[in-house]
Amino acid sequence: MRSGRLYDQLVGEAVGVPITGWEFAWLDGRAVGSDPSWSYPSLARSLLRRAHGVLDLDTGGGELLAELAPLPSHTVAVESWAPNVPVARDRLAPYGVSVVTELPGGEEEFDVVLSRHGRLPAEDIARLLRRGGTVLSQQVGSDDLADLNAELGAPPPAPQRWTAATAVAALEAAGLEVTDVREERPPLTFHDVGAIVYQLRAVPWQVRDFSPERYERALRRIDGVIRTQGQFTATAHRFLVRASRG
Repeated sequence: MRSGRLYDQLVGEAVGVPITGWEFAWLDGRAVGSDPSWSYPSLARSLLRRAHGVLDLDTGGGELLAELAPLPSHTVAVESWAPNVPVARDRLAPYGVSVVTELPGGEEEFDVVLSRHGRLPAEDIARLLRRGGTVLSQQVGSDDLADLNAELGAPPPAPQRWTAATAVAALEAAGLEVTDVREERPPLTFHDVGAIVYQLRAVPWQVRDFSPERYERALRRIDGVIRTQGQFTATAHRFLVRASRG
């Protein structure tokens, strides 16, 4: 049982793991949950069958697009975080995907715009979608793991409310027709304190001033909870929106 290992061993291991792209395989078996009831890849794959042009916003390391292959001949991925760009280009090169660091400047270029856990710039999406095109997005809401932040004594994860309702309002204001909205708060269960440290390293905006040293007292308290109860559970926040351009 990992919780039987010393606190310093678990934290030291989590700190030493390289983080590239959006690959969370290191957490397999150590953190379980946060997935909503719907399957975003399945929904996206059904859209791609009829698409000639696809734009993926904030592609990370290109993990989702690689999973969705084969891809339309005109597929563009946007990634603005510098460490992810070479990772995405290496992964997506075999599929003929162009990886760029800024949004394309044209109009009516894509049949489908995807954004999983990335930005949702409504006006740009409306500009880039062809008539009849669709945007499909799964978002991390502003309440995501807020109870973990509270347990750590850290500020809330998001300074502004970001929910399905606010996303729908932005898309409709840009002239898009929203056709599907879903919102859930699934649990995310951590089985050792190292998994929490890794999560906070991989998602640095969750606790913006995070370091194991700065939050050591709270982490040791959570470590004690896991050793006593076998787990620490926080609440994720996910929502899905689908909209089209008429």
